Amino acid sequence: MDVQDIMTSPALTISSRAHLREAIRFMLNRRVSGLPVVDDDGNLVGVISEGDLLHRAELGTEKHRPRWLELLLGPGRGASDYVQSHSRCVEDVMTRDPICVDEKASLEDVVRLMEKRRIKRLPVTRAGKLAGIVTRSDLLRALMQASAQTGLSTRTDEDIKQDVAAAIEAEKWTAPGSIRIEVVNGHVTLSGTIFDERERDAIRVCAENRPGVTGVTDELIWIDPTGGSFMGPTPI
Repeated sequence: MDVQDIMTSPALTISSRAHLREAIRFMLNRRVSGLPVVDDDGNLVGVISEGDLLHRAELGTEKHRPRWLELLLGPGRGASDYVQSHSRCVEDVMTRDPICVDEKASLEDVVRLMEKRRIKRLPVTRAGKLAGIVTRSDLLRALMQASAQTGLSTRTDEDIKQDVAAAIEAEKWTAPGSIRIEVVNGHVTLSGTIFDERERDAIRVCAENRPGVTGVTDELIWIDPTGGSFMGPTPI
């Protein structure tokens, strides 16, 4: 699944020359926490978000740095802060050079960028032009759709058994051949041995996520490699 499959398009935008009050009203009315900013030719030039509006003179929340730090940073930083907290033009307050993703980028790339940069939205481009926007809400909607599709299946018990076995065997944290699987009417029963109690939930979740599985019974036995003791399954 690519970004183009889940992005919101066309994206809500605001002009770089708009009054800040217009941007605030737009975000409040549309219940969004940020907007891509475009110039007169429709080119993406920035993003304005709630975070850009935290330090405002109207609220008395301007940045106040210690005198020694102001001297270290120089007058330029103070001047930039003044514009950020006092200007009423979107262009002056927005975050420039926004991080973007191409419409064919993977969702893995999107999540990685959101986590690394601690952002909630990413403008999506097509041939360098704004094509849409992808947000955490878009990811949640995609997750909801994927979960709904996973529950729809007409697979046989044998198909499910083979699928669950293959999924478990593919994981690096399981011992090959240590898990036995039985499936009746889509209900999976897991038995066999594990050597770390933390594997129990992981194996159960792995089975639950396979298409056609209606339930899972845990009959796994934990063998403690340090003490040689045997412990039965934890009730689900």
